[in-house]
Amino acid sequence: HFRFVVFHPFLEEILIGKIKYCSQEGVHVTMGFFDDILIPPESLQQPAKFDEAEQVWLWEYETEEGAHDLYMDQGEEIRFRVADEVFVDTSPTGPATATPDTPAQPGQSTAPPAQESGDKKQAPYTLIGTICESGLGLLSWWNS
Repeated sequence: HFRFVVFHPFLEEILIGKIKYCSQEGVHVTMGFFDDILIPPESLQQPAKFDEAEQVWLWEYETEEGAHDLYMDQGEEIRFRVADEVFVDTSPTGPATATPDTPAQPGQSTAPPAQESGDKKQAPYTLIGTICESGLGLLSWWNS
């Protein structure tokens, strides 16, 4: 006997998570039990820019008094809308077959060459979020 929980939010659903970290790819969000959530730069409140020194995204919010930089710091709670989902087949593949014209010598490995370290392990299920609507983004932006 076993039990399991299925996490599959519907498109356009609004969820709340925490910022795990920021990168040039966008804002990476975690829900504690699920970490593969990305809010890409084009889906952030605009105008947005990435601060290389701080490694955070910020929203340049305009008011009558001028522009204010609202930082998206790690650990902050963020409300986002599910815009898309990405499924990647991560099933294991069979071993590579040795080429018939080069038989293996005694003591020589027939294993395929190691993957280059640049290869990135992909998540089987990723959510793509958006915060470019009023009321979405850091909860602290909308509390007052």
